[in-house]
Parts: sequence; structure tokens; C-alpha cells
Amino acid sequence: MSNDFMPHPDCPDWRDLGPNDDEAMIRLMGEAVRADADERPEQWRRGFTRRQVLAGGLGFGVAALGAQLVTTRVSYAQAADGADEVGTRRTLVVVFLRGGMDGLSVLVPADDPQLQVWRPDIAVRPGNLMRMDERFGLHPALGALKPMIDRGLVAAVPDIATPQLTRSHFQAQDCLERGGSGGASSRGWLDRVLEASGEGTTFRSMSMTSNLTRSLAGVSRSLVAEHPSDLTFRSPREWGGATRDALSVLYTGLDHPIAVHARIALDVDAQAATIAASQDSRPDIYPEGEFGQQLRMLSTLIRDDMGVRVATVDLGGWDMHTGVGDEGSGDMKDMLTALGDGLAAFFTDLGEKADTTTVILMSEFGRRVNQNASGGVDHGHGGLAIAMGGGVRGGVYGEWRGLDSAMLETGDLPGTNDFRDFLSEVVQGTVGLSSAQTSAVFDGWRPTTMGFLAPV
Repeated sequence: MSNDFMPHPDCPDWRDLGPNDDEAMIRLMGEAVRADADERPEQWRRGFTRRQVLAGGLGFGVAALGAQLVTTRVSYAQAADGADEVGTRRTLVVVFLRGGMDGLSVLVPADDPQLQVWRPDIAVRPGNLMRMDERFGLHPALGALKPMIDRGLVAAVPDIATPQLTRSHFQAQDCLERGGSGGASSRGWLDRVLEASGEGTTFRSMSMTSNLTRSLAGVSRSLVAEHPSDLTFRSPREWGGATRDALSVLYTGLDHPIAVHARIALDVDAQAATIAASQDSRPDIYPEGEFGQQLRMLSTLIRDDMGVRVATVDLGGWDMHTGVGDEGSGDMKDMLTALGDGLAAFFTDLGEKADTTTVILMSEFGRRVNQNASGGVDHGHGGLAIAMGGGVRGGVYGEWRGLDSAMLETGDLPGTNDFRDFLSEVVQGTVGLSSAQTSAVFDGWRPTTMGFLAPV
């Protein structure tokens, strides 16, 4: 069978694409899938060939694969020669707390006399905190993490910010997920980290979300999945085996970017049943909701040595302009309970893999120091970052100037600690990038070491 194929008349020519034109290929593939939607039943009745699959949006019965390849950025099919063996680096899990988490309600400057002045109704009382050091304590709703805190496996950096200070969720998230990049590149910081770290397994980078996390956008070809079922072809069960066999034959020996995606998707599908069985064989100790179930699947992949190097998880709901409450009530308590319970279950479920897994928590910005009239806090600047797990040295790091009005900037924490310092230490201490590689990831930034993460 010839490897030549004809483009769909309504789409640009696939043959104009080079081997590295993944994003363009995915876009054109989606156009072909939509353009041929009305033709697929007839194609299936006539049978299909590799030429029809490539030109006609993959044909009826495997059209779901086309949709999956548009939304699922697949990665490398197998470990590259010379790649690090599983376990020689830590796994990095990035949890983005979307909405602008109020760092002063989470990591509380317990002994600062100005706290009660600025927040008479919502400040957490010092006696109820889990102490991190002589200055700070964590909100008691994170009580599930106390065993890790007591073991010195939780570190925090207060008053942290991106270089571009803004009160816009979109702008702040974009800046942070690009790693503070001021250049023209739209690639995410984790995508650049993965490029520098070299090839890995199919599951080396995972976005445990419904859509690709912005920080992974670029050339990393990360998998996007929230549940083991997301890793399988969405064809009727009775067609599953025939679909996989047909696609395996269709793409064998074909030198084209679309064939790379198809073969890797086949590899993922082949492992999906094993992943699901492994997950279901263990007790479900996670809290209800998407966050817990995403962590559950991620733990399965890490525990089963699937070669996960970087993973991202999102947890929204932190934009609390009203009803923050103190330690005993309010939205903050509910959100932190879900966060702490989920992470505690994750590290318990990991077993011995917990020693080589590092989780970081970050949010796009902090909140204003003064509570508002609705018992909440409005958009501010200096926020909070947390690291926990393997390699972490417990405590509070970075510069802290206090809550005296002379130390604030128009009612905000000034953001004295730079997120690029925090993230630079993370990638060196988990993925194992050199100083030069790290500087390249963050556009020439020369970080100041904080010391919260032991090197690999």
C-alpha cells in the first residue's frame, strides 16, 4: 500500500507540514474531522483504507480518535536511549489554585499585631494554627497535612508574586504559567522544562484536567486525562479490538506526524485497562469531587512506574470576595479542607513513591490585606506558594516585611519574593535541570536560592 495520500478538498494540504508542525497538524486534523462528518457512514459501509483515514478524518468508528488527538497532546511512546531510569528524578506535581487564593488566610502571620487591625472578622486566631515557625502558622482546615508538617515536609513562601503585577485573573495566570516570561514566546514554563529535560515515556507529562494546562502548552505533547477512561478510544466496546488492530496496520511504516500521534495513542490505549485495574484494586480514600479523583489517577500512574515526570492539577474556587470566614466557618475553611484532605490521601496512596514526589501549590495572585465590607478580600498582589513531599525542607522561606502600613503598597503586600526564584529551585530540585538550563527556561533569570528543596 502506498504511503501517498490525497488532502481533503476543503482543507490545506497535509503534505505541506513538516515533521515538527504538531500544532498545525492537530488543527488541520480537526478541520478534516469536521469537514467529513457527513461522509463517515458511507465510508464505513465501503470499508476504509489508510488513505481514507488520513484524508477523511479517520473514518467512522475511529472518529473519536480524531477528536481525542485534537484535545490530547500525546507524548513519547517509549523511553529514549540513555534516558534516566524511573525513580532517579523526583516527580513534580503542580497544583494551580485558580481564582487568587488569599495567602494571609492560609499561612497566617500569627504574631503580627496588625493582622487583627486589618482583618477583625476573618483573621484566624493564633491559638488554632498549625505552627510552621515562630512567625507563621497554617490554617487548621489543613489539619490532614499535620503529619507531613510535623515531619518537616511542608515549606511555604509568603508574599510571592510574578514580575508583572496585575489584578486581572487572566493576565496573572498567563504570566505565571509562562514562568514570568516577558518574551514573545507563548510556551508554558513546564513545556520549556520538559524540552530541557529530554525525552521520556508516553506518560512523562500529564495534564490531569479537561483541557491542556497553559503551563504545558508548546511542544511537550502532554497527555490530557482526568480518568483512565480518557485514555481509551471512544468507540463502541464491540469495535474496540478491531479499531485498534486496524489502526495499528494502517499506520505501520508511515513516516508522517499524524502517524506518530496515532501510534502513541494506540500505546496509551493498550495500557489504559491495566491502569484502570490498578486504580480500582486499591481502596478509594480520596474526598469526593474532581480534585480527589484526578489525584487518585495520578497516584496510580506514579505508583505503577509509568514514568511521570511532570503533572498538573487544577483546583478552582479561590476568588473569595465574600464569606471568607475565620477558622471555624466560611468558604475558606471548606476549600482548604478539600485541598488538605485530597493531598493527604494522595501522599498516603503513593506509598514509598511519596519520597520521590514533590507537590507545589501556587495561585495567580494574593488578596488585599484589609478585609472588605462583605467579609471577604479583594484582588491583591503578594500571594503564597507551598511545596510539600519528597526533598522538601520544612519551614517558611523568603523575605517577609510584616503588615505595618509602611511596608505595604497601596494596601497590598508588595510581592517581595519572585515566583521565578521559587520555580527555579523547584525544577532544579525535582527534574534536575542545571543552573544554565534553568536560566534558559526563565528567559535568562538568575535566581536567588531560598533553600526549601534539597537537590536531587
